[in-house]
Amino acid sequence: MSEEKKPVLETRGLGISFGGLHAVSDFNISICSGELVGLIGPNGAGKTTVFNLLTGVYVPTEGTVLLDGVPLNGKKVHQFVAAGVARTFQNIRLFDDMTVIENVKVAFTKDIKYGLLDAFFRTPRFWREEEAMTKKAMDLLAICGLEDKADVLASSLPYGQQRKLEIARALATDMKVLLLDEPAAGMNPTETAELLTCINTIRDAFGIAILLIEHDMSLVMNVCERIQVIDYGVTIASGLPEEIAQNPKVIAAYLGE
Repeated sequence: MSEEKKPVLETRGLGISFGGLHAVSDFNISICSGELVGLIGPNGAGKTTVFNLLTGVYVPTEGTVLLDGVPLNGKKVHQFVAAGVARTFQNIRLFDDMTVIENVKVAFTKDIKYGLLDAFFRTPRFWREEEAMTKKAMDLLAICGLEDKADVLASSLPYGQQRKLEIARALATDMKVLLLDEPAAGMNPTETAELLTCINTIRDAFGIAILLIEHDMSLVMNVCERIQVIDYGVTIASGLPEEIAQNPKVIAAYLGE
């Protein structure tokens, strides 16, 4: 009998209140390495609030966030990133005046081993480190189909490619968990199809846990192994895509009933 996999990311009774209003209540989820799980719900359901709790943007008023069994409550955003939690945002947040490869390399900052003097005098150590970071960045861009755009400004990329660049930069943090906040928002069908292929490639290549937020239920059905549905900050359903598609509570929530 095979040993049950332990979750990489887990929450227990997670919740947050703003001025007495419960935005998220008793949220429980667990994701293992190599899993692609969807978090869906109608507009205003609390999906982004959950992501903000899972990345240290918000401090929960109840419950716990755990990474590899270690509680992260009270940690700062950069400490979540250092621990292995990376995310993208609904609104693209790139450094527009930097090149594509520079946008990825900036995420390697915590791994830089050379000092200020090495950088100033361009020592052999500096060049070795820079060469290694450039190679790693190019490998990540290749996974996202952006290797031929490395030296162009991020602001010059089409919308769909900017989305993929955000993902490449998140991958550069050497994460254990990747949280994607509506990555297909605003994309045309061709861009969406390319993005989903990219996400599947990342999951297979890195073996990481991926949590995908989406408003479009049909999109999540095509890519996620499991789906959790929230409405008004409360989980109303959890299961396989085919189970979610036929769940009366989910259908009612999306119809606004």
